[in-house]
Amino acid sequence: MLKSFWFHLFLICVGIVVGSMLAEITAGIPVLSWLSYGLDFGTKTPIVLDLNAVSLTLGVTVKLTISSALCVALSLLLGRYLAEK
Repeated sequence: MLKSFWFHLFLICVGIVVGSMLAEITAGIPVLSWLSYGLDFGTKTPIVLDLNAVSLTLGVTVKLTISSALCVALSLLLGRYLAEK
């Protein structure tokens, strides 16, 4: 079960990275520019916790594009196919 979790997490990360690269590459191509359409959500300005001795800065931003969602789905399907072999 744990091995399956780490395998799926790895496949999701690979899909996100490949999808993000694909979105950047296809952004300038008019026919494929729809792959780079997406949403940005998260904290725009970081949250700062200053305790005088230690300062902690937290911020999270997620960019979800069509190509990253497609690549995550494809990587999970490929992982299922490879797991059966």
